[in-house]
Parts: sequence; C-alpha cells; structure tokens
Amino acid sequence: MTSPSAAPSPWWMPHIHADRRPFLLARNRIQGALRRFFEARDFVEVDTATLQVSPGNEAHLHAFATQALGLDGTKQPLYLHTSPEFACKKLLVAGEERLLCFAHVYRNRERGPLHHPEFTMLEWYRAGESYERLMADCGECLGLAAETAGATRLRFRGSEADPFREPERLSVAEAFERHAGIDLLATIATSGETDRDGLANRLRAAGIRVAADDTWADLFSRVIVEKVEPRLGHGRATILDEYPVAEAALARPAARDPRVAERFELYACGVEVANAFGELTDAAEQRRRFEAEMTEKMRVYGETYPLDEDFLAALAHMPEASGIALGFDRLVMLATGASRIDQVLWAPVQEPTPVPAR
Repeated sequence: MTSPSAAPSPWWMPHIHADRRPFLLARNRIQGALRRFFEARDFVEVDTATLQVSPGNEAHLHAFATQALGLDGTKQPLYLHTSPEFACKKLLVAGEERLLCFAHVYRNRERGPLHHPEFTMLEWYRAGESYERLMADCGECLGLAAETAGATRLRFRGSEADPFREPERLSVAEAFERHAGIDLLATIATSGETDRDGLANRLRAAGIRVAADDTWADLFSRVIVEKVEPRLGHGRATILDEYPVAEAALARPAARDPRVAERFELYACGVEVANAFGELTDAAEQRRRFEAEMTEKMRVYGETYPLDEDFLAALAHMPEASGIALGFDRLVMLATGASRIDQVLWAPVQEPTPVPAR
C-alpha cells in the first residue's frame, strides 16, 4: 500500500499514461483542426526562436534566464520567452499579413491546476484588421475545439459553457459595476493617470480589503481576481473588453474613450483562455510603458528584464494590426473536461523535489 506521504506515480507509468491518453489524443485532434481552420483563412504558420534577449516586459511575468557562451568565452544573457509576441510582430513588419504560431513558452513561479512552467501558446495576428475580428475568431475556435473533442459543453470544476453560443461581450467597467458595485472609470483620468485613493475608497465601500501599500494596480487586480473572474464564462463564454490603459501595456487606446484600451480577454467556465490587443505601434509610447512596467517589477520583485531594442526598432515600422495569445492547453482542458493542465500535456515538467529540513 502506498504511504499517504509518498510521491505520486510519474506520468510515464503505463497505468497513469492510460488514464491520460484520451486527453492527449484529443489534444492532437484539436491542434490539427485549428491548423486547418487557420490555413483555410490564409494564415501562415511560423516557428519563432525560444531564446530571446528579453522575455517580455510585463511586471508580473517571470522568466527563466540562461546565457549563450561564445567561442571566445564571452557571455550573453538570454531568456526563454514568455510569449512569441515580439518575434511575431517583427514578422508583421517583414511583410506577413496573417500568421499563427504554436509556441512552447516558459513562465517561472507558475504551477497549479491551470498553470505549468512550460506550456503551449497559440498566437495569431491580423494585419490591417480590427481586434473585433479576433472576437469572432475566438467564438469559432471554442466551437471547433468542442466539436473536435466530441463535446457539447465546455467544462471545468462544475461549471459549464455552451461553446456554440456567441460569447457575451462585457467591458471591464461594466463588470466592476455589475459584480462589485464600483465605478472604475471615475478613478481614471482622460490622460490615463489613475487615482489610487479614489479606487481604495470605492473598494472599502464595497467591503473589499485595502492595504496601506496597495497601488491602484494592486486594487484593480484584487477586484478582478476576487469579484469579476469567478463570475465570467458560465453558460456561455465571456469577452471581457476595454481594459484600462494602465492595464494594457501592449494595446492602443480605444478611439471612443482614451481611458481604456483595445484589449480583451476570453473566459469560459471562469477560466481565462485568451488575451487580445489592438496592437500599439507607437515605439516611443511602447518604450515608456515597458520602462514603467520594469519600474514596478523592481519595486515588487527586486529585478528587471532588458528591453528588446530590436523589437522597438521594428515596431516603428509595424502596420496596424490585431493579435491574440490563447492558452492552447487550457482550451484542450475545457473541451475534454480535464481537471488539471498536466492531464493534457504529453510530458509534464517534473515538480522539484523538496529539500529535507536539517
């Protein structure tokens, strides 16, 4: 009999693999169906490098660092990318107009039922097309994944969503009002500057905790995580649209309201599935936002990542475009009813072995 404290059987044990295999075969079918879907719409599949000079410049994403050794002994710091985004946008500059990329990506400090240090991101980009077109893509991809898996509903932790219904579209401001009773836009100036104390007062009135050292971004995230995300995507998928500009480092401001950006996230069964932008193409503004993100990263975590100067140089020549990053493994989970991300990964990364206390 196995001791309760014994480590679980590894994924490569035949009896464990037999339980996982139906999920994995469905994964292959869904990936093939998505490739055919995009190919039929004149997308070109690209394969980007994993090693980059910058892993990305979002404050709360954590990378794996390494270095390249030259024949002369020189050392160049490199990172495993957290997204193929920078490379894909360079390819838009190069002349590609519709591209997709299935990429293994790497994020440190992430492991749980919905998180894994190495996972698969599906990104696609449309040059000269609005980000609303990506919303239509999302609805079609949900239905295609479910149909390919032989499912009529998306499922996770007791929640269900109809993948064939058009997703609900809900602005972040509407979600704050509906689920927390908070007027979010009243705390954002037309310049995009945020009012920390104003938002803190509204959280207190709504009975949500506020710490003395919370920033506006901390308070925003707390409402999203505690009040908004758990209520999204039940019955049908939800598109959470128009994030504040301060929470959309790579998206352009919305034409109708400069306080918000052309950014949306797709949710199903309370699970975030995708993150999309009307892409920012102002290189100077992008640099300013990246620097602000790295200032926040230093404040919170005591470290920063370099900027990709090659990306910023390319961005000055990038056409108007929209782009989206979809967590492919999460999509497979929802379509197959898997409860943990490692069930849909062919070869999960082994968990670190705890070091015994001395």
